[in-house]
Amino acid sequence: MEAVRGRPVSESPRGGAPRANAPGTASAARAGGSRASARRAGAAPSLDPASCDSIVAERPAAPSWPQGFAASVASAAIKAPGRNDLALLVCERGASAAGVFTRNLVCAAPIHLSRQHLAETRGHASALLLNSGNANAATGQPGMSNAQACVDAVAGELEVATNSVLVNSTGVIGVQLPVERMVPAISRMARDAAPGSVEPFARAIMTTDTKPKWVEVPVGEARVVGVAKGAGMIHPDMATMIAVLATDAAIEPPALDRILREAVDRSFHRISIDGDTSTNDSVFALASGAAGKCSDASLGAAFILAARSLALMVVSDGEGFERAIRVRVRGAGGPGEALVVARTIAQSLLVRTAVTGGDPNWGRILAAAGRAGVHFDLDEARLVVGGVTLFERGAPAETPLADRERAFREPIVEISLDLGRGGPEEEFLSCGLTEAYVRLNADYTT
Repeated sequence: MEAVRGRPVSESPRGGAPRANAPGTASAARAGGSRASARRAGAAPSLDPASCDSIVAERPAAPSWPQGFAASVASAAIKAPGRNDLALLVCERGASAAGVFTRNLVCAAPIHLSRQHLAETRGHASALLLNSGNANAATGQPGMSNAQACVDAVAGELEVATNSVLVNSTGVIGVQLPVERMVPAISRMARDAAPGSVEPFARAIMTTDTKPKWVEVPVGEARVVGVAKGAGMIHPDMATMIAVLATDAAIEPPALDRILREAVDRSFHRISIDGDTSTNDSVFALASGAAGKCSDASLGAAFILAARSLALMVVSDGEGFERAIRVRVRGAGGPGEALVVARTIAQSLLVRTAVTGGDPNWGRILAAAGRAGVHFDLDEARLVVGGVTLFERGAPAETPLADRERAFREPIVEISLDLGRGGPEEEFLSCGLTEAYVRLNADYTT
């Protein structure tokens, strides 16, 4: 994905006097969100993968949006009559904002618009509008006009500048948005936005997802709350996935941009379900500033944990999902080389089908590593799956078949490969490839 960078502003996007409640001040928001989670002031969250696993496994109740944010949802009958397919997040007093977007050259109209708005406002936003069921991609100038009409509806109702409204869509490509139904619904949403649970928002942006995805990470006196959608067309540089990370921490736009890009690089850029990068991938970050300042290091760690947890949820909800795959590679000589090997293994169709079948065919893992283009000596390599050693010192380990089969049948199949050359460990996530995935994408227009 491609990052769009901003810098701080102290004036309204429409011009005029400086705003007393500019992003980065403790007063910068309408109150909202509970403070039920325990706080450890200044403590950075753990980035151990077990932290992500526990968040995903425990599936806590949906959190409220952080202070300063209000949200609403509605149906414009894009997906089906009566099913919510519009979601609006509002920070009327202004938020620092950043975005990371798809690098697919066929990118959707709302992506162009959001990039432009972030550049024009220098990292400021008042609202984020999302719709599901229609990607508004490959729709020409009418598609741009339709996206603009939706933005105008939000801005007009909230009485904010049009370029302070960010927007994106997800769904079927090549179909025009039904703006005649969307605009009245959007106007109602803007009037009705209120603090509360993230669950309606998370459900409204779903397409082929089987479950909504959310996460909450306390950091000092602030919180990072995230939602995401995505189950197919998931690939590095993103895919049909949208994520929103909102915080009430005070942070200037350049720092928020840096934190977001690092979080995305260590999470959504390291997952793959089907190798397809979509037209609409995006991760948005918004910071109201209502909870005051915390250290950039702690906030950055919270963003990474939130993003990695959401990424694991996306992989674990892959179309036709049965098992997740986490590949860790070390000893490749450098972080770039280790990541290349991890990605190659995680994306291997033979590895993924072996995992689907619970088949301990570990030779496919070594074969994938060998074609990754990174030099290593097989005699120095050690392969462990699910805590079970399968290969070391150039030869298969004498491991009972039952142990090997168990390792390949865990909910998350953990593949660890040490190539023996030193250097850091890198990880990549994917999932098994199933008949259900093929049937879904053959039978259903996504």
